[in-house]
Formats: sequence, structure tokens, C-alpha cells
Amino acid sequence: MKINQNYLDLKESYLFSLVAKKVREYKEQHPEREIIRLGIGDVTLPLVPVVVEAMQRAVLEMGVRETFRGYGEEQGYAFLRQAVCGYYAQKGVQLSDSEVFISDGAKSDLGNILDIFSTDNTVLIPDPVYPVYVDTNIMAGRKIIYVNGTAENGFLPLPDETIKPDIIYLCSPNNPTGAVYNSAQLESWVAYALEHEAVILFDSAYEAFVQDQSLPTSIYQIPGAKECAIEFCSLSKTAGFTGVRCGYTVVPHELVRNQTAINKLWLRRQTTKFNGVSYIVQRGAEAVFSAEGLKQIRANIAYYLENARLIAETLKDLGFWVVGGENSPYIWLKCPDGMNSWQFFDYLLAKAGIVGTPGAGFGANGEGFFRLSAFGDRNDVLEALARLRSL
Repeated sequence: MKINQNYLDLKESYLFSLVAKKVREYKEQHPEREIIRLGIGDVTLPLVPVVVEAMQRAVLEMGVRETFRGYGEEQGYAFLRQAVCGYYAQKGVQLSDSEVFISDGAKSDLGNILDIFSTDNTVLIPDPVYPVYVDTNIMAGRKIIYVNGTAENGFLPLPDETIKPDIIYLCSPNNPTGAVYNSAQLESWVAYALEHEAVILFDSAYEAFVQDQSLPTSIYQIPGAKECAIEFCSLSKTAGFTGVRCGYTVVPHELVRNQTAINKLWLRRQTTKFNGVSYIVQRGAEAVFSAEGLKQIRANIAYYLENARLIAETLKDLGFWVVGGENSPYIWLKCPDGMNSWQFFDYLLAKAGIVGTPGAGFGANGEGFFRLSAFGDRNDVLEALARLRSL
């Protein structure tokens, strides 16, 4: 028996596990200290009423012989896939429900999609970046090339013609930086992918936070993207499903490589390795895309965006360099006084009882920067900002 040696190349601890460990140790030493968590991007508002009602109806259905359901449709129930297509139609994007795959979240599919690609592929990943992109490719032993996100380019790197990748990761609005690509920038990425016959893995988990109507919320709003891109989205942040688990992946029929439809490969992978999302959860997800559901979740999103505005404005008032927080729930700031990311983490925790996320955990270009999340309770956010002003 041999283990997968690639796992030994991973960092010993996942970023957010290390953050939790440091906070736990601090709390043990200072039990009297009230900690305000603006680090990990977990939501705090409850599920909206229309979703809860839909799930309650589904629970009752599961208790009646005539409406009980066992194994569901392998791609997800048609009613939810069609609801997703309707949502995309509002963006001007036409999809077939056979191009939509229901999942338990974007994180799972972003890792699992790699099953259908050879380990010989070269992967292009922006830095700083959500750690899952990097770690899942290290696990598979793929060659990774980084494209630099910096303060100078607004943490929105563009294609480098000296690099010829096979797989390209993009996230917009970006995690961790909160930066958002405009249409012209995404057009350059689509053209680049088509030129090199690469596949873009586009993470749109935070698309619902984009308020500027001139900014794209789907890669498929860019001409030619269906021939080169797979899009992943989650209801975790859109509708507060972090504890419920539901998302979707779009694999267009036009996406063909090596004379093979990628949609067909993904369907084969999912039918073999995935048993689907529960009927109860999918009924709740369907309600998200109803007219009333969209109205209710947008009220929650507005709440988080107001938190983001308050955080970003306070930081700017205090003289911080800041990006994000306008069309994203994340605020990305430059650490003060030459501190590195973990020094600033320790400083905020010790001096103000505030927990954020060190930028260094997102890659080399994250060093010296720091991420704050707007998903907290409003009173906690206001208290955190008061503590920041007092430092």
C-alpha cells in the first residue's frame, strides 16, 4: 500500500483551521475577553422565511407515502435546475437545464471537477487566492503557475502571454480581496483561454453581492465563454446556506476538448461519485429563485453590504489602503506600520479582541495584507469598529 505522496506537499494546517486554533488558545488564556469574529466568511442572518416555508412543506411531503421521495435525479431535480436557468435568463444568459448540475456547494465541485482533467495539465492560479484552488491541485500533483495580483493592478491580474496554461482559475467578486473584474477584463481572459484551448474554472460564489450593474455576474455574459468556461456558484453566501449546503455548477454543451464534451464527462463523474442533494434542501433552494425569495435574500445581502460599507469607510478614515467592500462582502486592507499578516492578526486579537484573516494564508502576494468579512452581526461590527478607532 502506498499513500498519495502529494498530500505531504500540503501545508500542515488549512488556513482557517490555524486561525481557529490561535483564537481558541487566546480565549483559553483570556476567558474574560469578548472576541469579535470578522474572519471566516460564515453568515449570521437566518434563512429567509420563503425558504424555511418551502423546506417545511418538503419535510411534510417526506412523511406521506404518496409524496415520499427516495433517490433523486442525479443532476439535481428538474424543478431546481430549471429555476437556476430562469435566474440566468434574468442576466441575459440562456442555459439548458441539462447544463446545470446541483451540488452541495461550490467548494466541493471546485475540487471534484479536477477528476475529469489529466494530472498533466498546467494550472494557472491568481495569487492571492482561495486556498482550495491550490490545495486540490497539489493533492493531484499538477504543475501550478501563479499570476500576480498586486495593489498596483487592484488585485485583478490579467493574462500573461508568456504562460500557456491548460486550466485557469478565476474568482469574481474575488475571495479574499473583494475585487471584481469588469467585462473588458473578463473578455481578455476568455480570449486568452480560447487561444490556448484552456478551460476557465470560474467561481461566482459572491455574484449576488455585485451592485454595479455595469459589472458582469457570470462568465457567460462574455461572448465565447461557453466554449471555454465552467461556472461554479453556491447558495452559502447568496442565501445563507452555509449550514444547509447547496450550490450548482454550469457545464455548457459547447465546451469540448479532445473531441469530447466536458458536460458528458462531468455527468459521468457525478453519477458515479455523488448521490445528490436532499429533496428538502433542493425545495428550499428552488424558493431562493422565486420572485419573493430573491426579494428576501436581497434584503439580507443589503444588510451585509452595509456592514462592508461601514468597515471600509472606517478603515479609510483611519488611513488604511483598502479594496473591496462595495460589490463584495470582503474588505482587503494593507497592514499598518510594516507589520506582516500574522503580526497584524496577533495585534488585533491581543489589543482589540478582533479576529480577521491573515493575507499570507491566501498566497505569497497576500503577505502584508489582511481580510475582514462583513458577515457579522451589525452590533458586533459596530463594536469592532469602535475598538479599531480606539487603538
